[in-house]
Amino acid sequence: MTDFSTEYMGLRLKNPIIAASSGLTNSVTSIENLEANGAAAVVLKSLFEEQILMEVDSLKSDHSIHAEEADYIRGYTRQHNLDEYLDLVSDAKKAVSIPIIPSINCISAAEWTTFGERLQAAGADGLELNMYIMPRDITQKSEDIEKVYFDIIKEVNKHVSIPIAVKIGLNFTSMTNMLYNLSIREATAIVMFNRFHRPDIDLKKEVLSSADIFSTPQENVLPLRWIGMLSEDLKCDLAATTGIHDGHTVLKNLLAGAQAVQVATIIYKKGPEFIGEMLAQMEAWMNEKKYSAIKDIIGKLNHKHVKDPALYERSQFMKYFSNAKV
Repeated sequence: MTDFSTEYMGLRLKNPIIAASSGLTNSVTSIENLEANGAAAVVLKSLFEEQILMEVDSLKSDHSIHAEEADYIRGYTRQHNLDEYLDLVSDAKKAVSIPIIPSINCISAAEWTTFGERLQAAGADGLELNMYIMPRDITQKSEDIEKVYFDIIKEVNKHVSIPIAVKIGLNFTSMTNMLYNLSIREATAIVMFNRFHRPDIDLKKEVLSSADIFSTPQENVLPLRWIGMLSEDLKCDLAATTGIHDGHTVLKNLLAGAQAVQVATIIYKKGPEFIGEMLAQMEAWMNEKKYSAIKDIIGKLNHKHVKDPALYERSQFMKYFSNAKV
C-alpha cells in the first residue's frame, strides 16, 4: 500500500490534498463529506479582518472602506457573526478527525490579531492568513507594503501557539526575497498562490463586473515554478494552490517541493468524490515508478536536483533548433 502521509504546518496529514478556503468548507456537513471522500484537511471559508473589527466596533476610517463596501460587511456580519465561525471550528473538530484550519483575510496588523486566541481555544489546528495589500497608493513604497506582511505574522504569533500559514499573491518586486523573509518570520508554511478577485468589463451593459472565479489547469505553472525554484532555500513548508485539477498535477507540485496542495475549483466542478480519483491517479503513477511513500518524491525535481535548473528561471522562449516553431 502506498503511504500518502505528509507533514504540513507541523501537522501529520493522511495525504497531501487539502480542501482550500471556499464555500465548500463553510459547514460541518460539507466538511464531513470532504473527509469521507479523502480530503486530508480543510481550510475554512475566510473571515475578513473588517468583519472582526466591525464586530468589536473597531473599524477605523483609515481602512479606506467605501460606504457600499461597509454596508455589505455590516450586513454580512449580522448574518455570520464571529460566534458562528467559532462554533464552526468547534463543531467541525468534534465531527471529523482531520485538521481544521480557519482562515482570515487580513490587510493590517490591527486589533483583530487577538481573535486568533479565540480560534485556538475553539480547537483550530492551525491558522491561515490570507494576505493581500492592494498597492493602489502611488506614494507607498514596496518595502512599506512588505513590512505589513511581516507585522501581521509577528502580531498573530504573539497570541497563538498553533502553526500559521500565509497565503499570498504574486505581486512583489522581488518574489525570491519576499518568500525567504516570510519563511524566516515564524510562518510555518507559505501557500502559493492566491487567486484574488479579478475585474472584467461587460461590454453589453458597459459596467464593471467580475471575471471567472475558477482556476484553469494552465495557471498551475506559476506555483510550480516558484516552489520548484525556491523550495530548497525556504525555511518553512510549502503548499501549492491554483490550477490543481487532477492527481498528476498534485504529483508535479510535490516533485517540485510542496508538502501539500490545496484544491477548490475541481471539487466545485466534479464534486468531493473526485478527490478519491485524484488519489487513485497518484497511486497508479507511484506504483508504476515503484515509489512506496509520498516523502520519497517531495522535492525530487526542485531547482537543486534537476539537470537543467535554468528551466525554472527562464522567462523568455528560446529556439533550440533553427526550424523550431514556438
